[in-house]
Amino acid sequence: MTDKIIEINEEKVKNHLGEYVRQTVEDTLNALLDEEAAAICKAQKYEHTEKRVGNRAGHYERKLLTKTGEVNLKVPKLKKVTFETAIIERYKRREISVEEAMIEMYLAGVSVRRVEDITEALWGAKVSPGTISNLNKKIYEEIEKWRNEPLKNHYTYVYIDGIWLKRSWSGEVRNISVLVAIGVNNDGFREIIGVAEGSKEDKASWANFLRYLKLRGLERIDLFISDKSLGLLEVIPDFYPKAKWQRCMVHFYRNIFALVPHSKVKEVATMLKAIHAQENIEEARRKRDMVAQKLVEMKLGKAAEAVRKVGDETFAYYSFPVEHWKRIRTNNGLERIMKEIRRRTRVVGAFPDGESALMLVAARLRHVASTTWSSRLYLNMTLIDSDDLDSVA
Repeated sequence: MTDKIIEINEEKVKNHLGEYVRQTVEDTLNALLDEEAAAICKAQKYEHTEKRVGNRAGHYERKLLTKTGEVNLKVPKLKKVTFETAIIERYKRREISVEEAMIEMYLAGVSVRRVEDITEALWGAKVSPGTISNLNKKIYEEIEKWRNEPLKNHYTYVYIDGIWLKRSWSGEVRNISVLVAIGVNNDGFREIIGVAEGSKEDKASWANFLRYLKLRGLERIDLFISDKSLGLLEVIPDFYPKAKWQRCMVHFYRNIFALVPHSKVKEVATMLKAIHAQENIEEARRKRDMVAQKLVEMKLGKAAEAVRKVGDETFAYYSFPVEHWKRIRTNNGLERIMKEIRRRTRVVGAFPDGESALMLVAARLRHVASTTWSSRLYLNMTLIDSDDLDSVA
């Protein structure tokens, strides 16, 4: 009797298991969608109860790309109430983060094999470089639409900064800047309100940027927070004449440290922090003058002169609620985002043009805006009385 050798088609088994897992994921997600709909309606599909607040109206289909493959979601339609699902929200956030990956791959000239590997890891399906190129055109359109959405007419606080990137120009590498603004709205939440290309961080670039904000409906800003940029300071009165300006306290400290021997930095840092630990602007001015005199005695004349010359540039926050001071006297929140952008743009090196640089920065900012960053309360704006704001402005 001849022994029969059993051969296993590993690829066929793999495909079968993959389809089984994909179907299981699809069934599970659709069951979760049904449960979410029932919770919103406060009743099961065909249940008659006085507690019911909404009714089913069929469903619409939506495809979701997962690591197990493409699944078909049957998203419930409801009457009288709105159907919101955590599953779809996660999907939206995933799509936004993928925008960055595609732009990065396209700009970096990633190899065909690498593109396929990366997209398979992200989505569970391989996407060709040609498809990446076509999808980027669509992404650029979506980002441009998002970048130019209308704004609220009033933001109490606006943080503003620029980032320098490199671009190729006729065989040479030149610097370009991308300007960014974050606003705190009247409910106390942060929004990305502006991102635009600037040839430099000069007067003309900042004027174009503030004009871009104004044309989109932003009529009033009470306080700008930024590093010291002479170009920006020159144009703020032209567009927002009643706005105050707060020089970032941390940047001011760094400027002073550059004038101090390394062995003295820790001592000088303690002295500078004491200026901004005062309870009101009058005490802060007195402490500033005392610190300047102490620096003279320490034979740190240039540092002393810089402290005196700063005047009230770092004191604008005193006009606002004490509970807000910690967050409105520095540009740290925006600085952290810009640091992440610098890290993400290193993969590209020199951009082929200004548009591609702007799109990658905007894609990162759009992703940030889609996370809990924008849904967490940042400042309690009920502490600001509208009459007080009018007097501040």
